[in-house]
Amino acid sequence: MKYRKLGKSDIRVSEIGFGAWTIALDWWGGKKMDDEYAIKMLKRAFDLGINFYETADIYGNGKSERLLSQAFKGFKREELVYSTKWGYDIYSTRQVGHNEMPQKHDKDFLRFALQMSMERLEAQYIDVYSLHNPKMAAIQDNSIYQSLDSLVLDGKIRSYGVALGPAIGWMEEGLLAMKTRDITCLQTVYNILEQDPGRTFLDLSNQYDVGIIVRVPDASGILTGKVSADTTFDKNDHRGSRKREWILEALQKVENMRDIAKSKGWNITELAFKFILSRKEISVILPTLLDISELEKIVGLSDGNYLDEDSMLQISELHNNNFNLNPHQSHMHS
Repeated sequence: MKYRKLGKSDIRVSEIGFGAWTIALDWWGGKKMDDEYAIKMLKRAFDLGINFYETADIYGNGKSERLLSQAFKGFKREELVYSTKWGYDIYSTRQVGHNEMPQKHDKDFLRFALQMSMERLEAQYIDVYSLHNPKMAAIQDNSIYQSLDSLVLDGKIRSYGVALGPAIGWMEEGLLAMKTRDITCLQTVYNILEQDPGRTFLDLSNQYDVGIIVRVPDASGILTGKVSADTTFDKNDHRGSRKREWILEALQKVENMRDIAKSKGWNITELAFKFILSRKEISVILPTLLDISELEKIVGLSDGNYLDEDSMLQISELHNNNFNLNPHQSHMHS
């Protein structure tokens, strides 16, 4: 496992992180993970060199955080990087399905939510504390960042960040946060098929010394071969929001990338992950991990053998040309 610095902080993070939403929610194929298995998987991740554990209070109403504390009881705290998020009021409302809950990004709720997360994680401090899907008003509210700064001084948190909205987009919020707030990291969707707005953030990240945390690196399963033209999603599966035309077109784009992968001796999944790891501005990738064998495979991709500049340019050109799809293959722009 290779390690990188997380933005302007002195926190050293594994290139592959563990997104601990999958151990507490049944949104990925509609099956809940057994707690015992979740704990086994977390411990295996640690053995493989993963030190970055990304969670949120809202995942299973605190369940994800509690599972982390169970898995790592007795471990050296400084060997773990806990990154959690706040901003949804899970204390006075219940989440129904995938409906978004009311947000509460304000300085009083911040301190309360942090205290609760620390108790569930059984941690004296949190390494990275991020606003969860913040709307523009929360990015603009100075009092939130003054409070976060004072929490850093008090030693309650080591750094803070912003985790951008549920789907692609959120460009304005991300840019404003990078330019005007002392954030250590910015979390966004970014993969070989969906490079925007991620590219814009990457281009700015050196200037503001903000580490980029990437989620959905596999474009919801398209790039790991889990999704085919015949896939139907369970009603609980969040990927059901992907339109069928989008899936068919994405699969066609994958075909048009096979030659690049082949020339390196890689499959599409390897190309997809190494494409992301080739960008030094990216600190951590958060794959959607559902079982231990998948975890072991993906960890193996963090090996320092990434794409050279020419190949990156070639992929960038492909992306700009809509992966050379014929106009009649492209449903997305019709």
